[in-house]
Amino acid sequence: MPLHDRIIPYLKRAGLYHLARLNAHWFWLDEPLVSAFIERWWPETHTFHMPFKECTITLQDVAYQLRLPVDGHAVSGCMTDFHMHIEGARPAWEWFEELFGELPPPDKRKLYTVHFTWFHEQFRVLPADASEETVRIYARAYIMMLLSTQLFMDKSANRVHLRWLPFVARLDDMGRWATYLPSSDGKERQIIQYRLALDQLTHRDIVWEPYGSVDVLAVIHPEILTEEHSWLWRAVTNLIYFAVIEWHQVDRVFPQLGGVQHLPEPMLNIEYLHSKDGRGGDRWFPTYYRTWHQHWDDRVRSVLSVQRVPDPGPSPEYLDWWHRVAHRILSPGIAFADPRPTQVPDDAILRGSSQAPTRVPASDMPDNRRLERRRRIGTRATDRDWRWLDDMM
Repeated sequence: MPLHDRIIPYLKRAGLYHLARLNAHWFWLDEPLVSAFIERWWPETHTFHMPFKECTITLQDVAYQLRLPVDGHAVSGCMTDFHMHIEGARPAWEWFEELFGELPPPDKRKLYTVHFTWFHEQFRVLPADASEETVRIYARAYIMMLLSTQLFMDKSANRVHLRWLPFVARLDDMGRWATYLPSSDGKERQIIQYRLALDQLTHRDIVWEPYGSVDVLAVIHPEILTEEHSWLWRAVTNLIYFAVIEWHQVDRVFPQLGGVQHLPEPMLNIEYLHSKDGRGGDRWFPTYYRTWHQHWDDRVRSVLSVQRVPDPGPSPEYLDWWHRVAHRILSPGIAFADPRPTQVPDDAILRGSSQAPTRVPASDMPDNRRLERRRRIGTRATDRDWRWLDDMM
């Protein structure tokens, strides 16, 4: 979608202009590298399990790289029945026609989604003599595509969901949270190379605080660094996107915040929330997930105190534990000499110990269906009903 000059003011007011510039100029998707990292993602801990310790994507990364405000209301609401929950809203397709001037043909619609190609065909070229209302329609279309392809792509990979209608209906209010595709040739070989490169990383290869360099500080907006925004980077809280709820697990990645990593506390079990796929568009999710919205609203209570040190990294106790329990190497043993150390390095010993900070408690939400299924068929840990599979393999 071209970034027309006349829609830029609307993107700025919505707090999305920097993201749009990334989309137009700087966004490069390295699919093999992403795949190599996905292999290391553990949904139970919400972290990447690396050879040296855990790391993850934090709200600090979002603020620095996407320049999106990370504080404010949760991105939530309902998926389809807007007129039942939002004052001034309309039934979904009636509202769509009002905001975009027309309805897509039936072959471009499916349930409550519109195919990407319709937006491309209708809103790719902005007429030179377009009225301001037409410009607003084009801005809405651009934002719908931007959110669906850059921030919140779903499994369909080619459709825009109508969940965004309440947001683009009021462009000025969006500021509260205000293309290149490589060929598939050789992707498997590239994944193997990236996997091996990640396996060979040590804690000495990692820059735990990349945003502290002068080069970075020279180009970021100074407002990012104010305590008003940066305090939330240290919050262990839930992140909400309609029916999707994930955990901002920064207590397991203290070196990324300039501290020493302590032994982690038991991980929160929210398998029930992970099992949700967004169906149930008639629900008003702030009510349906009231407990988790309340947890986000109380996020100031979840901010951790991080004692910054000159040499951030894992503590010796953490490394000793990590070497014993983590599945750290994914490449086959014949690929290279096994780099896993058997002793804690001297610099970690000099770094000293660290204590787990006080954390606001949150309740587990296990997926009882999965637990029942495990009870019936057993797991690899219990050996029940798995021996036949081991024999066959």
